[in-house]
Amino acid sequence: MVAQMELSDEEVDRVFHALADATRRDIVRRTIAGEHSISTLAADYDMSFAAVQKHIGVLERAHLIVKRADGRERLIRADPTMIARARALLARYEDLWRQRIDRLDALLAQDPRQSHTTPEESE
Repeated sequence: MVAQMELSDEEVDRVFHALADATRRDIVRRTIAGEHSISTLAADYDMSFAAVQKHIGVLERAHLIVKRADGRERLIRADPTMIARARALLARYEDLWRQRIDRLDALLAQDPRQSHTTPEESE
């Protein structure tokens, strides 16, 4: 089975909206290292449990985290697949940027006397 790497426009919007918030980025960072209960995560933030749950909902809709039940607890962990897909998108943008810089470097490295010919030289 081939994993889908290309993100749809909607997925890109959801991922970058989710990562636009510092609390959500911190939740992703913490859950990359391992699974955490929502209550454990919530204890470290200066906001209500409900507010943390809303942040987790945004991350879950963006598929950046996965939530599962363990008895009465809800455990979350980062989803490495979506993180890899977002990273691949950024890598493509970086490649495009580097290609443009390389072309600019090549243009600037040209001898200006060689890049322009006078009408007499072209005869």
